[in-house]
Amino acid sequence: MQQKQRCAWVSDDPIYIHYHDKEWGVPIHDDRHLFEFLNLEGAQAGLSWITVLKKRDNYRELFEHFDPLKISKYTPKKIEKILQNPGIIRNRLKVESVIINAKAYLNLLDEWDSFNQYIWHFVNNQPIQNHWDQKKKVPTKTIISDQMSKDLKKKGFKFVGSTICYAFMQAVGMVNDHTTDCFRYDEIRKMHSKKTKKF
Repeated sequence: MQQKQRCAWVSDDPIYIHYHDKEWGVPIHDDRHLFEFLNLEGAQAGLSWITVLKKRDNYRELFEHFDPLKISKYTPKKIEKILQNPGIIRNRLKVESVIINAKAYLNLLDEWDSFNQYIWHFVNNQPIQNHWDQKKKVPTKTIISDQMSKDLKKKGFKFVGSTICYAFMQAVGMVNDHTTDCFRYDEIRKMHSKKTKKF
């Protein structure tokens, strides 16, 4: 049986393979799921994505499946308890940023009907279909991720630099950055060609 051709960044780790084959680049429109990814991408800053991926279940448990309302009420005592858990990346600034982001998220809903509507407006509610034939051609940030980063920071979000925002866009399907030789490229392209959900 011929092995599937995948993006060059995928290792032989089963967790990474499953993530690439089933999740990466699939358009997400669920508010809480989008909020989760934004924070996990922030946790990844300076580290590899596989490190965060292996700890994702622990993050979900500790942060109550990334419920912004619940997280926004976390006390300093709660934060200290979270920081003692070896199941996550125990960086105080990153942990505290989740609480800060939850509050910023709730404030954002005073302007927008949903987090989904806000996030997807940066690409005019339509996934960007790229055509990269080599990993080295895939950008680490773009004008759009610059705009998203600037606006998120203005709204009070933390750990949302342009590179983090672009990785987030790739993860939640706002762009298709599977290389053209990857078996998922066409599968994601077909998802992108479907009529976009109206907000």
